[in-house]
Amino acid sequence: MAKINNNVALVTGASSGIGLVTAKALAKAGYRVFGTSRKRVANPQGITMLICDVTNEASIQALIAEIVEQAGGIDLVVNNAGIGLLGGAEESSITQAQRLFDVNVFGVARVVNAVLPIMRKQKSGRVVNISSILGLIPSPYNAFYASTKHAIEGYSESLDHEVRGFGIRVLLVQPGVTRTSFEENLTRADQPLPVYQAERVRSENLMRTWVEKGDDPQVVADIVVKAAAAKRPKLRYSAGKQSSQVRALRRYLPEKMIDGILRKFNGFSA
Repeated sequence: MAKINNNVALVTGASSGIGLVTAKALAKAGYRVFGTSRKRVANPQGITMLICDVTNEASIQALIAEIVEQAGGIDLVVNNAGIGLLGGAEESSITQAQRLFDVNVFGVARVVNAVLPIMRKQKSGRVVNISSILGLIPSPYNAFYASTKHAIEGYSESLDHEVRGFGIRVLLVQPGVTRTSFEENLTRADQPLPVYQAERVRSENLMRTWVEKGDDPQVVADIVVKAAAAKRPKLRYSAGKQSSQVRALRRYLPEKMIDGILRKFNGFSA
């Protein structure tokens, strides 16, 4: 990955937020960038936007074929497409939870499976999966979303070992809370229960406050560019001060102490 100019990058979920800023940052760094969205949108400067539904195998295969036809290959994939889910774990139907996993986990796997044959043929390639600090710690009223990010952590680390011998690396970027539209791609539990109402509302208000004080998406984009171009990449990259702090806490503090910190941070009684 020493060469950047004219390398071809694919960024899923690039119509707004972290995905859009990341796509622009990669284009500025010299990549030829293709972005995806579920609906047709205008092409931002330096980015070719294509329609793709990561839950649809045929849609992904058509996307990859189009990029290869236009650019001849794919050197970098940034799996950013995803949706959120706010509510108590008991408040979501299994169908709703499956939908979340279909986008956030299996959507990533579908895209990766489609590009790996191309990267193996090239004997080079890099996959950057956007994780989260919620791939490291629990988050009340985000149980299923946090589960998808924990799954991406395990999937990515395992896959990296499987494909490294082909000249391919799989990396994780872990953003903290980021200043994007709070309502964007966020769904609510489909079976809300009165017993969780007060705490759920309080949790949502707390999340809104975190988002307002969160990192600029450019912080994440800069880390993605760094991870994409590194000659000797690390498996995990923290994006922002909050992410670095959470990772350090998880690594060095006893579990009981972390539990107390998280309960206090989320406004729960001991």
